[in-house]
Amino acid sequence: MSLFEVGRICTKIAGRDAGRKCVVVENVDDHFVVVDGDVRRKKINIKHLEPIAKVIELKSKASHEEVKKAFDKLDLPVWETKKKESKERPRKQKKKKEHLAEKKPAKVKKAAKKENKVEENVETEAEEQPTEEIKEEVSATTEE
Repeated sequence: MSLFEVGRICTKIAGRDAGRKCVVVENVDDHFVVVDGDVRRKKINIKHLEPIAKVIELKSKASHEEVKKAFDKLDLPVWETKKKESKERPRKQKKKKEHLAEKKPAKVKKAAKKENKVEENVETEAEEQPTEEIKEEVSATTEE
């Protein structure tokens, strides 16, 4: 029999769960075992375990519930995980482009630009044309 048989209680000496009690649930190969108890149920290198003289009766690949019952008899704590509550994934809503609604369409912009150019041309032509007073003066001087 190996030192890390199914049911052997051990103390974890390395990693996140160091110092906690666990039990060997399954032998994977010569170097790895699956443990459960006051640690997360996972495959662990036997170098990270320190065996204790106690052995409890468990079948190979025992469920977490069976390990929990055995640990309760020995008054040892058990690692409990809470089930995650599934929530509806929030849906992203497209933002309405308000700034585009206020703007004029491209065709209207082009037409407005053309109108502005026409107005500028009219203004410059008006500046170049003599005013009515000048015309009267010019006509008065030509009549004489």
